[in-house]
Amino acid sequence: MKAKKVLFITTEIEPFVTENECSLKGRILPQSIQELGHEIRTFSPKWGNINERRNQLHEVIRLSGMNLIIDDTDHPLIIKVASLPSARMQIYFIDNDDYFMKRGILTDKEGEEYPDNGERAIFYARGVLETVKKLGWNPDVIHCHGWAAALAPFYIKQAYSEEPSFRDTKVVMEVSAKEFEQDLGVENAKFVEYKDAHYDDIKDICEKAYGHTELEKIGVKFADGVIVESKDVDPSIIEYAKSLGLPVLPPVEGDSFNEAYSEFYDTLF
Repeated sequence: MKAKKVLFITTEIEPFVTENECSLKGRILPQSIQELGHEIRTFSPKWGNINERRNQLHEVIRLSGMNLIIDDTDHPLIIKVASLPSARMQIYFIDNDDYFMKRGILTDKEGEEYPDNGERAIFYARGVLETVKKLGWNPDVIHCHGWAAALAPFYIKQAYSEEPSFRDTKVVMEVSAKEFEQDLGVENAKFVEYKDAHYDDIKDICEKAYGHTELEKIGVKFADGVIVESKDVDPSIIEYAKSLGLPVLPPVEGDSFNEAYSEFYDTLF
């Protein structure tokens, strides 16, 4: 694959949050793709358990300041940035006091799932895309990974399809093993409405249930290609991708996944 610009929309990145399969992938994949010679940008939500002082996060004033409207309510978009010198990477963080400040990734300290997790995914996806527009950076590939990033393909293809930053972009949805059991609420799925992104576009997937599987199927529906992270992915998601005629990369064993992913990106052009 000749050098391309790759945007990573991740859910967690180690060492900013606790090490797990998702957060390790969030750090290692962008780093390894960059080491293959590609230009990257990487985004993560600014979860409330990320220590800003220890990780030296600071606000990027020129990128902050706009409001995103979700369910008729304005939510200020705040952009922060930090560096990982060891990986030669810069990470952009999407922040908002209502959705992220002093709040964990999926649950509170008592283990209760936040009732607005669906809205948080909406805010994150739209926040990333608005920020990329402001950066004036046109990615060739957008790689979405994890539940918080699953709505990004939907917005890219429906609400931002005519934007210069995304007009020629290929979108990859990396589907993962179930990250939560929560029902996000079918009524909450209707909050996705924005520009030409309509609830009717996803109604076939989530009119009866709106959980992790449905969220990932939405990402798949609007992707150009699908990567299966592990053998633990819900088989119905993989079958759905194949039913749409999408190219599907099965789980890659060992440390060579970066080369396999890079080659997969190339097949989409």
